[in-house]
Amino acid sequence: MGKLYLVPTPIGNLEDMTFRAVRVLKEVDTILAEDTRTSGKLLQHFDIGTPMQSHHMHNEHKTVDTLVKRLQAGETMALISDAGTPAISDPGFLLTRACVANHIDVECLPGATAFVPALVNSGLPNDKFVFEGFLPIKKGRQTRLKLLAEETRTIIFYESPHKLLKTLSQLVDYFGADRPVSVSRELTKLYEETQRGTAEEVLAHYTEKPPKGEIVLVVGGKK
Repeated sequence: MGKLYLVPTPIGNLEDMTFRAVRVLKEVDTILAEDTRTSGKLLQHFDIGTPMQSHHMHNEHKTVDTLVKRLQAGETMALISDAGTPAISDPGFLLTRACVANHIDVECLPGATAFVPALVNSGLPNDKFVFEGFLPIKKGRQTRLKLLAEETRTIIFYESPHKLLKTLSQLVDYFGADRPVSVSRELTKLYEETQRGTAEEVLAHYTEKPPKGEIVLVVGGKK
């Protein structure tokens, strides 16, 4: 029986790659990558020559059974996403679930995940929190926001730059203009920044200065 490793990769700064992650990627038989072109640059940087195979949200439903059979036959695999920890708003859950169901050993290495530094540096309570990932684009979005408006724990969202203003505007409408929020942008990268304030204040800031890059939105719970 083989083994599946879930290996986090840097969310921006390559110095965040762990020694253990590099070792595992060198030792496994195959690396399953969300985008082989993106991951190819990472592997080249760390001189990792392990063969890669594409594994992303558009093909994972079709490939899981075949991958499980290969693991059962003794192959070792590492699953990586373009950035961060696999299965956190990225592919990985389906294969992990299938491995668990088939008694194949799964090991997840600790490493980079964007929402953790965003939560910690937000200044909002982090003893209890809810990770929501991406909000629904259309269907169910308002229903979800109305439900979360009553949540008392800190809430974490992932958001794209071209949808941030819409989301902040909806927070003002559903959560209230004075709800505390924190927007972390381009974490670990050269132009990293965190903007904190009320929903109304942060909306005004990004209305004047349109955001770019990867975004984590942290929202204080209802008091």
